[in-house]
Amino acid sequence: MNNSPLDFGRLRRRLAAGEATLGTFIGLASPVSAEVCAAAGADWVLLDLEHGAGGEEQLRTTVPAAAAYGVPTVVRVESAARIRIGRALDQGVAGVMLPRLDTAAEVEEAIRHLRYPPAGDRGVATYNRSCRFALDPEALDREGEILGVVQIESVAALNEVEAIAALDGADVLFVGPRDLSHDLGVPGEFGAPVYQQALERVRKAAADHGKACGLLVNDGAAAAAKRAEGWTFIGIGSDSTLLAAALSSALDQARA
Repeated sequence: MNNSPLDFGRLRRRLAAGEATLGTFIGLASPVSAEVCAAAGADWVLLDLEHGAGGEEQLRTTVPAAAAYGVPTVVRVESAARIRIGRALDQGVAGVMLPRLDTAAEVEEAIRHLRYPPAGDRGVATYNRSCRFALDPEALDREGEILGVVQIESVAALNEVEAIAALDGADVLFVGPRDLSHDLGVPGEFGAPVYQQALERVRKAAADHGKACGLLVNDGAAAAAKRAEGWTFIGIGSDSTLLAAALSSALDQARA
């Protein structure tokens, strides 16, 4: 295979093997920002279309910018709509994060959008990056390259987390800390017993079904602690929060 910005399932295989990975969210709508994070050594970058500043057009430049450093791009889509997921996949992303799905039935339906027929209902075309612009039509036959990341960010999803973890294609269970803590009635109280119990339930469900578990943390120290607990898909902040924190710290030192 020639040099390519495509991941060809490597990230999914790493996680399936139990390898811990570290990445960050990209929300500044800048491919240069994604490139900087990739150059810094992230295992993956996650383009956030739910809360980030950009739209789907960002994938056109983000995927190759990160891939120039051997780093795959995962995308958090705006919704689990078939057309939104399909357009992201055609741009060659390594995986899709599915936000705010509350039931195993909803997750199962969304996972179908990640796969071509007959296993799923992804639209079939070869004149896009995912098929190397018709140079690699065999990509249509390679099932299992796309990483499916399911967010657990509501009490409803938490109550079905074991059934979600059992689904083929739900490769990562990813906790949205703010959303889940709010829905649990302890907004931002990440030390609250009910929140800690929820984290353990997600982690155990993932382990019991051979899936990866992930969540978002603020800094490297928190990421190290979660790695020690067995979490393997850990996001450390975002391009904007890391930039803001670094500059704020530097300014505090300069003004002290």
